[in-house]
Amino acid sequence: MAHLLFTDGGARGNPGIGGAGAILSDAQGIILGKASQKLGICTNNQAEYMALILGLNLAIKNKISELTVFMDSNLVVEQVSGNFKVKNADLKKLFLDVQKLILKFKKISFKHIPRAKNKLADKLANEAMDAQM
Repeated sequence: MAHLLFTDGGARGNPGIGGAGAILSDAQGIILGKASQKLGICTNNQAEYMALILGLNLAIKNKISELTVFMDSNLVVEQVSGNFKVKNADLKKLFLDVQKLILKFKKISFKHIPRAKNKLADKLANEAMDAQM
């Protein structure tokens, strides 16, 4: 049975103070874990990748083998799905980190969702940003 992962990252300013959030749940929506991280100064796209890495590590820690990841960053979803190339050097390193983590799952997929459907992960990312101000 696939589990669900919602991730969000942001930066106040671009670049600016960044934060990441991740929510892991079962298929019924029962929350199994949450994580947030202060990121220091980064871009919005870097924060989105770092939130994804945070969430994937949370899923690995919980021994999840099948995962559907939901993000409101269409760019990151398209890049990790192989539809867009990663041209930015800073993002390339993060992209490669994600690719290594993906190998630890039996089945994984990435889906873009509107920001309004990603409120819990967004809240955790904002709390991480607030903690740095």
